[in-house]
Amino acid sequence: MNGFDERFLTRNGLAARQLAVLLLNHEPDTRLPRVRDFAEELGCGNGTVQAALRLLEESGAIETAARGHLGTFLVRSERSVLWRLSGLGTLLAAMPLPYSRRYEGLATGLRTAFEEAGTPFAITFMRGAGARTTALLEGKVDLVVLSRFAADRLIEEHPVELVADLGPATYVGAHGLLLREGASLDAPGLRIAVDPTSEDQRMLAERAFAARTDIEWVESSYMQLRDLFAQNLADATVWNLDEVQGRTGMGGEVLPLGDEITRDLSLRNSSAAIIGRTEGAKALSAVRDAIDLSTVTSLQAEVLRGERVPSY
Repeated sequence: MNGFDERFLTRNGLAARQLAVLLLNHEPDTRLPRVRDFAEELGCGNGTVQAALRLLEESGAIETAARGHLGTFLVRSERSVLWRLSGLGTLLAAMPLPYSRRYEGLATGLRTAFEEAGTPFAITFMRGAGARTTALLEGKVDLVVLSRFAADRLIEEHPVELVADLGPATYVGAHGLLLREGASLDAPGLRIAVDPTSEDQRMLAERAFAARTDIEWVESSYMQLRDLFAQNLADATVWNLDEVQGRTGMGGEVLPLGDEITRDLSLRNSSAAIIGRTEGAKALSAVRDAIDLSTVTSLQAEVLRGERVPSY
């Protein structure tokens, strides 16, 4: 179905579009639910479901086969056709700004994985997990990429759910304590730069200096950090070492975080997570089935090793 097909505006056609969303979650050569089960889920009659299935077969989206008492099996499905007929459209994902190779590799892997799955996909870049989550809740984007640590907190507080966890070292390699040249951690009134838009950075900074009561917090972003240090307006911070190494071009000392902080947060903080709105549960299930996480991580690793040019 390359052009406009009026059949999909009929009652049977609308049921076919809803059915297309459900069938995105079924692999070829698997038994399909019974017609009456589909009918109950879609809130229509058995005859409407049967007509919808025929319409999807005629459009080339699926091929089914009846196998007697075993039921009806999905022989073949074209995910790109099912996705188009479902009306889900192009998925827009919000990611952090691609200032590090790790983020460039992540964007490259995600774009490729969605393309291979036949799912229209686009990326927009936004600074701060809070800003990305607001865009998700307001319906401006469909998916958000952030750390698993931030994702867990947001899932507790908002109607969002986890779509995928890409595993350790896919979001950041590590965080470290960045000390301005000439500054001392033992100095009273230590000025700590903190980015209010970054859930991870703020929480890590608070954990790292929890024992200090004389801290002065200086709000900043990664774009301001170099100037803050150069102008002696901040003394230290906790920051993503992917950005610090070869990016900021400033002097200073990089120190490890405490063992307790590292053990508690390292895995969740370094893992890239994808979240979506809970109200789109069926679409999220389709997304989970669509993306091959191994494709994402392997392409990201190639970008990190310099074996692939980032493409997103």
